Amino acid sequence: MSTAVAARNLPDIAAILLGGSDRLPSEVSSEQVMPIRATGELHSNELDTYAVLPRTEKPRVQSVARAIEILQLVAADPGQGVAAKDLANVLGIPRQVVYHLAHTLVAAGMLRKTAGSRYVLGLGLATIAQGFKRQLACFDSLGQYVTEAAAITGETAYVGAWIDGEIVARATARGSLPVHAAEVSLGTTGHAHARASGKLLLAMRNEDELEAYLSRHPMVPRTANTITTTKALRRELDTIRRTNVSIDREEYTIGLTCMAIPLGSGPTQGALGISAPTSRFKENEARYLALLREIVSRARA
Repeated sequence: MSTAVAARNLPDIAAILLGGSDRLPSEVSSEQVMPIRATGELHSNELDTYAVLPRTEKPRVQSVARAIEILQLVAADPGQGVAAKDLANVLGIPRQVVYHLAHTLVAAGMLRKTAGSRYVLGLGLATIAQGFKRQLACFDSLGQYVTEAAAITGETAYVGAWIDGEIVARATARGSLPVHAAEVSLGTTGHAHARASGKLLLAMRNEDELEAYLSRHPMVPRTANTITTTKALRRELDTIRRTNVSIDREEYTIGLTCMAIPLGSGPTQGALGISAPTSRFKENEARYLALLREIVSRARA
């Protein structure tokens, strides 16, 4: 296990569990065109789409915080589990402490120890994953919009919104066209500067809120098209405020273009968006925008 990768890409455990067996990370880099799988879905490297929320204060119970970090590291590993020595190296704590915490997690069903003395996620996390999905989805209020957007455009649709200072995928619906973007997993966070919905939601925030978010989330490049400077991002956000539409032109994934527009108003305001193969998006950009605006206008009626 690469300790550098593990430390950088700690994912939300429930979000990974909810991804399903057909949601494994692609092995191609973010600079390459995403592969078309048997399902006709365009995928990105999904380990990069999850982020652990930054701590806002020192944890009151250090052992609990470390146990959570162990779970996150195990969830992030794309292989056959994580050895105790790797966990100790990444976390910077003695191996004996890792053994003590991991043993407790195994006893609670949160981890399993394989025959090769490596740790993998335990079956006990299934309950947490199911509860996460149930509580986050809110399909009564958001699912109808993504379902309609996916139905009338044929493209994969999603709603992003703010939760506790983070931009989070709240609802998704898979596209129906033969080749379509893979669904964004519920709970996906991070890389707002490279996402259509993320840029739109950032544009809705005041200066202090924007600064606070950017201070926690470096603008790392996903592709050669990704905005990576504050000056360029601010220009983009100004344009979004004027046009009321945000577009990610292969800024997050080569081969995919995304569009998002505002949904709702006030503190509950979100972003309704679609993701499409770039060639098809270019042919239908005006039509897609009109269709999304029609859906939102009916929601406001």
